[in-house]
Amino acid sequence: MRAGLRQFVNAPADLSTLIEAARRHGAATFLVDHAGDHGARRLSFDETFALRDALAAELRIERGDRVAICMRNCAPWMIAFLAVIRIGGVAVLVNSRSAPSELIAAIDEVTPVLVLADGPRAALLRQSGYAGRMIESAAFPAPGAVPPPVEPAKPDDPATILFTSGTTGRVKGAVLTHRNLITGLLSVQLSGVMILHGMAQSLGLPVSAIMANMPQQAVLLVYPLFHISGLGSAFLSPLFSGSKVVIMRRWDAREALRLIGAEGVTMFTGVPTMLWDVLGAAAPNEPALAGLRNVASGGQALPVNLLDAMHQACPQASMGTGYGMTECSGSVAQAVGEDFLRNRSAAGRVLPLVDMKIVQEDGSELPRGQTGEITVRGAMVMQGYWNRPEETAAVLSPDGWLRTGDMGFVDNEGYVFIVDRKKDMVISGGENIYCAEVERVMGELAGISECAAFGVPDDRLGEVLVAVVVATGIDEATIRREVSERLARYKAPARVAFSNETLPRNAVGKVDKISLRAAWPQLNGVS
Repeated sequence: MRAGLRQFVNAPADLSTLIEAARRHGAATFLVDHAGDHGARRLSFDETFALRDALAAELRIERGDRVAICMRNCAPWMIAFLAVIRIGGVAVLVNSRSAPSELIAAIDEVTPVLVLADGPRAALLRQSGYAGRMIESAAFPAPGAVPPPVEPAKPDDPATILFTSGTTGRVKGAVLTHRNLITGLLSVQLSGVMILHGMAQSLGLPVSAIMANMPQQAVLLVYPLFHISGLGSAFLSPLFSGSKVVIMRRWDAREALRLIGAEGVTMFTGVPTMLWDVLGAAAPNEPALAGLRNVASGGQALPVNLLDAMHQACPQASMGTGYGMTECSGSVAQAVGEDFLRNRSAAGRVLPLVDMKIVQEDGSELPRGQTGEITVRGAMVMQGYWNRPEETAAVLSPDGWLRTGDMGFVDNEGYVFIVDRKKDMVISGGENIYCAEVERVMGELAGISECAAFGVPDDRLGEVLVAVVVATGIDEATIRREVSERLARYKAPARVAFSNETLPRNAVGKVDKISLRAAWPQLNGVS
C-alpha cells in the first residue's frame, strides 16, 4: 500500500520506461496498417521504435508540454503517441471524428504547443482558424535521428489527456498520469496472467511450457485510438506483450473477416454492434473465425443472445467482458472465460487493485447486493479534468473516490452489475452520446422552442438516440443534418418526433424523459 492505495511495487515511474521494454520484441511484426491508400504497411518493433525516435527528435518540446494528436487510426498515430511520451510531453488525444467546431474546442481547451495531424484534420484545423505549430503525418521524418535524453517523469506527472463530454455536453479533458496509465495497463495484464496460470493448472502444464509454444498473438484494432479502449487494450497492451496489431481503414464486417483470416488475428474485441455485424457477414462454419482465441466486448452491455451466437460461431474462443471508463484509465472490472460464462449478466469482476463501493446520494455506503452509484478508488483513477476544478470536485472526492455516474451493485463474489446510468448519456454502437450536447445544438436552431434527446433500445446498436421537439418551420431532415454538421455525424438523432404540446416536466421543472420514453412509440408514429 502506498498513500492508502494498492500499487505495483516494482512498476516504473515513467510510462516511457515501460514502453522501452518492448524493444526486446525486435524484428517481430508489430503494426500492419491497412488504413492507407496504397496497400498494407508492415512495421516491426525495431522499425516502429526507429520511426518513433526520429519523430521525437523533431518535436522540440519541453517536459510537460501538451501535444495534440489529431488523426484517424493509423501507424503514424501510434508513432506520434510514442514520440510524445519519449520526449516528455503530454499526449492530448483528439477525437478525429469530430466536426471542425469540436476539434477547435478541444484544441482551445488544452492550448497545446504542437499539433500532430493527418492531412484531412490538418486542413480542417487551418480552415477553422488554428494558427499554431503543426506537423502533418506526411512530413514525419525518416529513421535516423536520435532524441535527446530527458529526465524521467514522476509518477504523478500527466502523461495523456483524453476527452469526455460529461452531462453538461461541454468537452473536458481527463488527465491521466504516468501512474494512472501504468496501473491500468498492468492491472489488465495481471488479470491475463491469472487466467494463464489457471489454464496451466487445469492442463497440468507449467506456465513456461504454454508460453514457449504460444505463437505471436494478433489484435484487430477497431476501437478509435483516442478512446481509452483503443489506447490501452488495442495498442499499448499488445506493444508490451509483443503482439501484432492489425489496423483497419474503417469498420466493415466483410473486410474484418478477411483480415482476421489473412493476418491470423487471435484477439477480437469490439462493441456488440461489430460482433453482430461479423456474425451477419460470416458464412456457415466461417473459416476466418477458427483462429480466434479471445473474443470480448465493451462499451455497453453484452446481450446474452449475442454471446450464445458468438460462442456457437467460434466455440474455441474464450469470451469476455469488462467495465471501465476513461477516468479510470480503462477497466476496473473484467471477466474472461469460465469466470465470465458462469455469470453472463455481470459486467465483470472487480480487479485486484481497485477499491469499489456502492453509495447513496448522500455518499453513505450501501451493503453488498444493494443498488446505488458505483464509486471507485485506486492508483488508476485520473488526476482530474484539465483546468476544470469545479467539475473535478463534483466527481472526485479529496480522498480519491470517483463517482462513476453508473448505477449498479456488487455481489458477494465481486461481480459488478450495471443497472442504469445516472448521467444522461446514450451508448450507441459503442460511442458515447451526451444528450445535453445534442439538445444544446437543437436548441439553437430557428423554429425549435423545446427539445429533448434520449436513447431507446435497438437490437443492433444497443441504443439509438432519438429526439422529441416542439417546433414550427423546420423538418426532421433539417434537424438531423444540422446536428450532424455541428457535431460528429454519429451524434445526430436517428429519428425526430414532433409534439404539438409542451414537453412533460417533473416536479423540479426538468423535462420528464421517463414519460417521453414511454410515449415514444406513439410520438414516433406521428413524426
